[in-house]
Amino acid sequence: MLLAFVSFISTVSAASERPLTVVVMGDSISAAYGIQREQGWVALLDQRLRDYSIAANVVNASLSGETTAGGKVRMSPILETHKPDVVILELGGNDGLRGYPIEIIRENMEVMAKLARDQGAEVIILGMAIPANYGPRYTDAFRAVFVETSSDTGSRLVPFPDGIATVDELMQADGIHPNAKAQSKLLDNVWPVLERGRRVGGQAGGR
Repeated sequence: MLLAFVSFISTVSAASERPLTVVVMGDSISAAYGIQREQGWVALLDQRLRDYSIAANVVNASLSGETTAGGKVRMSPILETHKPDVVILELGGNDGLRGYPIEIIRENMEVMAKLARDQGAEVIILGMAIPANYGPRYTDAFRAVFVETSSDTGSRLVPFPDGIATVDELMQADGIHPNAKAQSKLLDNVWPVLERGRRVGGQAGGR
């Protein structure tokens, strides 16, 4: 799979005469809250690409505390500035923790995904989950919105990594943010979907 991904990136880079650009639009999970930024999974993604001599530019556009509404406002300027080939959306967690309406979360995610795809980017949506104390009706609907949005917008879904949030040694003291030990696991959860998202010459969005 990795060799196929390397071949994909090389093909796209050669066709466009520039490195592949990956934009990560996230919240504190991707902004490396509570740890050194270079320890975060986005920095590890950049390093993994470099380790395999892959010509790629990883842009971390994540902000701690960001919501889907904030991401929606920032999306167009980020797309215009960076013209990404791949956009990874890691948003929605703060919406869920604040009990925002599911339909609002869905609408914001759909707008962001469609804006990115309309600009020719492949979109990857990271699945989210919130603590069970929010009640099964809301928590189930919240978890499902990412699955449904990825399907409705033609985006790819990264399943929520259940094996991290429930393991104390992988979490910070707040019980919400993964610690440095967990970051490679977060990357390993994203990597296979990023590999499968390979496209040649713009099949995903037609850039």
